[in-house]
Amino acid sequence: MSGRIADIWVYLSASPLLWLTATMLAYQGAFWLYRKANMNPLANPVAIAVLALVALLWSTDTPYPVFFEGAQFVHFLLGTATVALAVPLYANLETLKRNLLPLGGALLAGSVTAAVSAVGIGWALGASRETLLSLAPKSATAPIAMGVAEKLGGLPSLTGVLVVCTGILGAVLARGTLNLLRIDDHAVRGFAVGVAAHGIGTARAFQVSEKMGAFAGLAMGLNGMLTAFLFPLLLRLWGG
Repeated sequence: MSGRIADIWVYLSASPLLWLTATMLAYQGAFWLYRKANMNPLANPVAIAVLALVALLWSTDTPYPVFFEGAQFVHFLLGTATVALAVPLYANLETLKRNLLPLGGALLAGSVTAAVSAVGIGWALGASRETLLSLAPKSATAPIAMGVAEKLGGLPSLTGVLVVCTGILGAVLARGTLNLLRIDDHAVRGFAVGVAAHGIGTARAFQVSEKMGAFAGLAMGLNGMLTAFLFPLLLRLWGG
């Protein structure tokens, strides 16, 4: 019986659709658990799905490139989903215009704080220069953060892992933190989540309200641009 199962697995694993299906099922299962937990942030579906897929790849001894060959369609749709964020943002354009100056200040403060705090903690713990440069852009969306890390001399793969961890932690901790600070406005909450937790935080914001998701998407895009332009300049001024 075990031999037949192994033969079936070899046959299925040769098809890219297996890993696309596994990715979709992992997220659907994780989202089901998330809803059963009354959408408790601790049951974040992205974190659960990632853990499930990692366990599957490890138990089947499947290399990541093989997995990505099948799941790359999901990766392709990330670009489409990012562009689609313009629709709810346009619906809240008047609110954006009225708050342009405070949002700009919040963007600058959030982006710089995220980088300085991460690098400062890493430096205090004795991290290498390469690791510190990988830490700096971890609050930007993954494609931009990895590109910036590579340009600065960091490790793009390490930055990618840090970006995912940052997004998950941000999505898990955001509600409690903002409630503790008594911040109720959905535009403000969304913008804060988008700056701190990029795409994963934005997905969580859209589950709360369209307005919160729109401002999270705006913050994610602006923080990505600011990271790409500001961080290389800061490194050059620092003497890097």
